[in-house]
Amino acid sequence: MFCVARRKASLFSVGRPFRGAATIAAACVIACAVAPLVGQSGAANGEWRSYGGDLGHTRYSPLDQINATNFGKLEVAWRFKTDSLGPRPEYQFESTPLMIKGVLYSTAGSRRAVVALDAGTGELLWMHSENEGARGAAAPRQLSGRGLAYWSDGREERILYVTPGYRLIALDAKTGAPVATFGKNGVVDLKLDDDQAMDLITGEIGLHSTPTVAKDVVIVGAAHRTGANPKSRRNEKGYVRGFDVRTGKRLWIFHTIPQAGEFGNDTWEKDSWAYTGNTGVWAQISVDEELGLVYLPVEMPTGDYYGGHRPGNGLFGESLVAVDLQTGKRRWHYQLVHHGIWDHDIPCAAILVNITVNGRAIKAVAQPTKQGWLYVFNRETGEPIWPIEERPVAKGDVPGEWYAPTQPFPTKPPAYERQGVSVDDLIDFTPELRAEALKVVQRYRIGPIFTPPVVSKIDGPLATMTAGFATNWPGGSYDPETHIAYIYSQSSASPLGVVPPPDNMSDMNFRTHRRDAWRGRARGRRGRRRPDRPGPSVAEAAVLPHQRDRLEQGRYLVADRQRRHPGQRPEPPGAERPDHSADRPLGPDRPARDQDAADRRRGRCLHDAFGTTRRDAARLRQGERQRGRRRLHARAGERVTHDLHAQRQAVHRHRS
Repeated sequence: MFCVARRKASLFSVGRPFRGAATIAAACVIACAVAPLVGQSGAANGEWRSYGGDLGHTRYSPLDQINATNFGKLEVAWRFKTDSLGPRPEYQFESTPLMIKGVLYSTAGSRRAVVALDAGTGELLWMHSENEGARGAAAPRQLSGRGLAYWSDGREERILYVTPGYRLIALDAKTGAPVATFGKNGVVDLKLDDDQAMDLITGEIGLHSTPTVAKDVVIVGAAHRTGANPKSRRNEKGYVRGFDVRTGKRLWIFHTIPQAGEFGNDTWEKDSWAYTGNTGVWAQISVDEELGLVYLPVEMPTGDYYGGHRPGNGLFGESLVAVDLQTGKRRWHYQLVHHGIWDHDIPCAAILVNITVNGRAIKAVAQPTKQGWLYVFNRETGEPIWPIEERPVAKGDVPGEWYAPTQPFPTKPPAYERQGVSVDDLIDFTPELRAEALKVVQRYRIGPIFTPPVVSKIDGPLATMTAGFATNWPGGSYDPETHIAYIYSQSSASPLGVVPPPDNMSDMNFRTHRRDAWRGRARGRRGRRRPDRPGPSVAEAAVLPHQRDRLEQGRYLVADRQRRHPGQRPEPPGAERPDHSADRPLGPDRPARDQDAADRRRGRCLHDAFGTTRRDAARLRQGERQRGRRRLHARAGERVTHDLHAQRQAVHRHRS
């Protein structure tokens, strides 16, 4: 559902996205910027013509009608519900709408329809939808996706998007009708002309992200099913292609897994390049039109946590690759992770920034990552702005695995998120919980970033405890006025172990047995948030201190690592935390009916050897009390029909 806010009777124009947003965990001063260039100056004229605001993905707008003084006074101007745009209502809307000439364009609904709305009133101007039947049902990336792209030469205007079934569609922006001169009646089948054979119905390839359009070239990446437990070591390859925006003709293709004789093919040992798949670009793509360069954030090859079937460093997996906009030829690359076994896909678009370092003006590209590092390169040459050191890392003991002896470590900016796990990260709410955490963590392998997975054993180690993912697909933004990059980040803890797959499940030697812990634990069967089970907090005060020092020249600026109620002041450094351990005793003084809930709660808090904030712990206690009451009623044969809260909700629904 779309919601647009306004103040009084006038529609608000959104300015400076991400500034002050609750999801921001870190801000980094990149450096003092030189005069902004095209593609790095943000959205212009109050419009939003591409997913990232501009092709450099700064996500910046100079509009300032919405600010800190009036944000709390916003009112809903209109809503547009998307429930009917597909066979079922969508539960995960992730699209970033475009706004051009007073019209709002977006994908919407579980069939990924395209809608054009009047930006002032929300009136539906036109809608286009494709029913792809079995092909759409088998698609690895479904629902409405992350949006669409816009192109105009001053006369024609087109909307371009990729369907769940992996077809590129071009529509007339004014009418929504397919452009007959593009491909075949407005459609380019992306499963064809891809330098590989695949089934048009069941081929495991698709795309959630939007196409990118620059200088009449449409750039399309590729995505697959999540790679934690692949069905096979063989899979479709995620090549990237460029198409003519007018005709749909393929202009070029970049092999993210180099074929025989191509640069990087020798990084695949035992001819594993021939059958290994994935290595797509499922994130957004940035472009510098002046340099004529496209920046591809490439994911890892098949098998997120086991790579024994693909020995070698495996270019261009987990690499930032710059290719020529017109030809697709590689200009430079930098591999951020060698032979990845941690699911450290590059998850978001690189941000193009213009900076000055030691008096020298540099056109730079900054790449946020799951590792919690912001990698910064000269976007013309690929040279790191600050040294990136190859350092030795631990070698694992999973049978058949191939381990890279070193990994790249940026020296600047410092990591903006927790990396690795140590005993210093364990909860310390009470001495008893601290002792229990130390006991539980002995069953896990812990260590710094790049500590490899283990074979899970009942007697231990159960898994390697990892710090989860810092930045994911939301990515970051850049303010060219203040020269600050704002990076979305989250802190979590996830156990990572591998086990042999059951018979006939996969031809991989090992698969992971972990759930998607940082999301799945807090969600129900259909992926919806369960209010009685909050997900991991952004971080806990008991783990990390506040960092509010203003640091410049590529250093950490600020990190607010507590999840707080709006308006609640942050706990000052060094302040004593009140002891709440006596509020609800954990020993025999607790009522017997609550003791089992306490044990389960303690087990869940310690499952990852991490705790939560006291606020989250209180929410856990409240959830356990509610579930305990329900169980007691059920045991007594009673049926709880509704309580006062449910009655109020019913009255509210009736009135609305």
